[in-house]
Amino acid sequence: MKRTRRGSGAVTLRDVAALAGVAPITASRALKQPHQVSQEVRDKVADAVQRTGYVPNLMAGSLASSRNRLIAAIVPTVAVSAFLQTIESLTDALFLAGYQLMLGQTGYSAEREEALLESIIGRRPDGILLTGIMHSERGRAKLLSSGIPVVETWDLTPTPIDMLVGFSHVDIGQSVSNFFADRGRQQLGLVTANDERAQRRAGAYAENTRRRGLAPMAVVDVATSRTLKSGREALGRLLAQAPETDAVFCSSDLLALGVLTEALARGIEVPRQLAVIGCGDFDFVADVEPALTSVHINGAAIGEHAARFLIARAEGEAVLQSTIDVGFSIIERAST
Repeated sequence: MKRTRRGSGAVTLRDVAALAGVAPITASRALKQPHQVSQEVRDKVADAVQRTGYVPNLMAGSLASSRNRLIAAIVPTVAVSAFLQTIESLTDALFLAGYQLMLGQTGYSAEREEALLESIIGRRPDGILLTGIMHSERGRAKLLSSGIPVVETWDLTPTPIDMLVGFSHVDIGQSVSNFFADRGRQQLGLVTANDERAQRRAGAYAENTRRRGLAPMAVVDVATSRTLKSGREALGRLLAQAPETDAVFCSSDLLALGVLTEALARGIEVPRQLAVIGCGDFDFVADVEPALTSVHINGAAIGEHAARFLIARAEGEAVLQSTIDVGFSIIERAST
């Protein structure tokens, strides 16, 4: 059964003390003033913390109210316009309801995400928004034990931590492959970043390409999807593998713009010789030459739904439909 109030079911210091077999004041000293207790007690308390996922409340004693009207969000980057749309719509909706937003960026690093998560849980916000789904068992345990309402976004899973607003990366990969195949493209290529969500799109794209009976696909992995240079270099590597490539799916619009730039420099006609699709549908991709076909995701809608979920739970209201699939669409333009 879903929790309907913030903090219900949270693991407390008293729970940690009981598991460790010590008094709550002793457990508190072991965490805050470890020099005042024995090594044996420190070990017992540390083990209990690890087993329960307990995170000390850094706000304890500093607030008269159990709520601080603060929502925390963790995103990979705000340099991507679609993520920025989510944050902007989330911020606007929270402000109107009297809440403030605390923002952390992971840079696509799982280690940074875990560190941010621990710091955020310790400040006991009224809710937490995550970009993507939490794969770390340790992170999931900490979120579940905190009792703080959580919205995972920009993904779908049958087993969310709490609430979920997103879309299927697998469906995107399959849809782009079908898009190219239905238009007669025979030799598909892929330029993809190495983050987990991009890799799932890539896997579905490759599998569906095989299922459609097309030629073996050339794939180029890049370290970053946030520069034109990466896209330009990737097209060169891809054509070296498969010179007959006639369609390329890129895991970001910036990579796709790099591919377009390199194609122009090599005298390759787009889309007659090479069709290109990006992902994200940045605001400016309709104005490049040729205009870029891209996978559109409604980042603003994700932020609006997430804000509604978090505000409802912070106010003690039940959320009856806790998963929303916002879908996606392929916006066809001149590059295909």
